[in-house]
Amino acid sequence: MDFLDFLEFNVTDLLDIILVAVLLYYVYKLVRGSAAINIFIGIVIVWGFWKLTELLEMEMISSLVGAFMQVGLIALIIVFQQEIRKFLLMIGSTNFSNKRKFLKHFKFLREDGLSSNTNVDAIISACDKMSSTKTGAIIVIERNNSLDFIKSTGDKMNAEVNQPILESIFYKNSPLHDGAVVIDGNYVVATRVILPVSNKRNIPLRFGLRHRAAVGITEKTDALALVVSEETGNISYIKNGEFTDYKDLEELTAAVKDDLIDID
Repeated sequence: MDFLDFLEFNVTDLLDIILVAVLLYYVYKLVRGSAAINIFIGIVIVWGFWKLTELLEMEMISSLVGAFMQVGLIALIIVFQQEIRKFLLMIGSTNFSNKRKFLKHFKFLREDGLSSNTNVDAIISACDKMSSTKTGAIIVIERNNSLDFIKSTGDKMNAEVNQPILESIFYKNSPLHDGAVVIDGNYVVATRVILPVSNKRNIPLRFGLRHRAAVGITEKTDALALVVSEETGNISYIKNGEFTDYKDLEELTAAVKDDLIDID
């Protein structure tokens, strides 16, 4: 029967399937944890249904679903604009020129137990100490997407991450305390960095400019951000443009470590 012709399988078909699977995998990783994940799953289901109707030569329903997919393309670009931006940043990132960071994109090829070299414990300890003294701070941790475009707005630094360094940077009388700190690997690479501010209207009014800046950079890139409020001393963890809840500092530390390992 003609509709069984698809059973003829060759190397090109295998390559096609692998490329589509990799593309879907990366898109899923970009939208995972955000509100767009349900939309993405819905699109995959509709697309699979469309291809099934084409395979079974159900012309009427196939043409109807196909028209829906084509017309909905513009709407999808609007819905996924932040995710598309992240994807393009990842593709064009200067990090790909660095072999060590390029290999991060293939976590499934790495040995089990390999973890990030960022001293997360020192970062969280510094945030805890600054929280107790209500010292305002914003720490941005680079992952896959290059943050060179914001590093250039501040002062370059090459200091290994440790608790005293971070506390001294954000000390109220320090000339470096104004702005954000960027951490790449286990090094503080920039201070006094100016971050893009989010225009989201659903951010609670109790959060100030630091929090909006943290939301802004995590919307535009896959970076992680930790914010210590100068008013309340509360520590906020932000990724994918959203605030992440945690019960205690141990859970926060574990969450940051997991997100730094999960950087493919």
